[in-house]
Amino acid sequence: MQLGTYGGAEVHRTGKMLIVRFNEPHRVISTSRVYGGMHDDLQCIFNHQSCEPAGHHRKELKAIVSDPLRYQTELCEQYGLPGLTASLGTAANMHYAAIETARFRNLAVTAICTGGVEGNAGRAGDPASVWEGEAGFEPLAASGDEPPGTINTMLLINRELAPGAMVRSIMTATEAKCTVLQELAVSSRYSDGLATGTGTDQIAVACSLGSGSPLTSAGKHSKLGELIGRAVSRAIGKTLALQNSLTPENQRSISEHIRRFGADRTGMTEGVARRLPEEAARLIRKNPLALDRDPLAVGAACALVHVRDKLAWGILPQSCMRELFVMHGALLASAVSRKSGEYAGYAARLEHEQAGMDNHVFLEFIYAACALGYREKWNN
Repeated sequence: MQLGTYGGAEVHRTGKMLIVRFNEPHRVISTSRVYGGMHDDLQCIFNHQSCEPAGHHRKELKAIVSDPLRYQTELCEQYGLPGLTASLGTAANMHYAAIETARFRNLAVTAICTGGVEGNAGRAGDPASVWEGEAGFEPLAASGDEPPGTINTMLLINRELAPGAMVRSIMTATEAKCTVLQELAVSSRYSDGLATGTGTDQIAVACSLGSGSPLTSAGKHSKLGELIGRAVSRAIGKTLALQNSLTPENQRSISEHIRRFGADRTGMTEGVARRLPEEAARLIRKNPLALDRDPLAVGAACALVHVRDKLAWGILPQSCMRELFVMHGALLASAVSRKSGEYAGYAARLEHEQAGMDNHVFLEFIYAACALGYREKWNN
């Protein structure tokens, strides 16, 4: 099925493949294992779903690492594609791909993205899982297997770019991806930081050759950089909504914002419930979303989490940690109870709670603040 024509390229979806066929010469830079780097002679790029997101161990997948040329050649033969092709691979559903185009005058940038982050979201600098040596990959943690989750981007530009601008386009596209994850507050699965991508993200950028003087800048000050940022961020936002139901509305949740510290909704509910009288504990267990997704409570919890981040990053001094936690914890309790006039009393009671940067201690402080407010929510 042809999904559209973008400049001198056609986009098709066939089975588990998203294929970009070039009708005219293009320069391509990509992370592909085969024909990766920069080339001016490629005829095609594609994004391929190689397996289901979890528990799908196909023997063919071993060839992706051990013999990537053979694996890609077999795919090209199966789908009737030319040999000079760069490829991206993922477990994401090709039917959840998002295509977004941004234009200015005679310049057009099209982003074609697939994405999933549920299992593999990570922050640059998180602990690695493998070491690549002379003999191949050596596991550093657990099995070294990569959990499901990859954001893949194919970027089409209808003007020729100088080689340096091609490299810069990847930087700009990556920054655009980070803005989406930042705005959605996606948690790293490997640390207590916010995610900047996944461990297996891939990209291919193609620009049309012979289309006028080569553009030399793809940074944020140039119009090209702006268009790249707009197209990529919109496409990644849409594909994550389709693949993972990852939307601003679904992130309106206390448990999602404290996930990176080791919590989930059940753990949070139980953490609050064990601090409540029997009747209130029963009530919150039957109505966990009433706390978890309440807009005022989510806002107050987000403020507390943000303060912790500022302390961790050194923007706020550690000497002010307890005071800051108590202040924002009292705000959280007030938001849960709907009794803003009780703020001072809540702060005084939270003074006796343990507060600290350790993830477990921090979560327990949040539970204490929530329980303090919930205890009085229905107390007239």
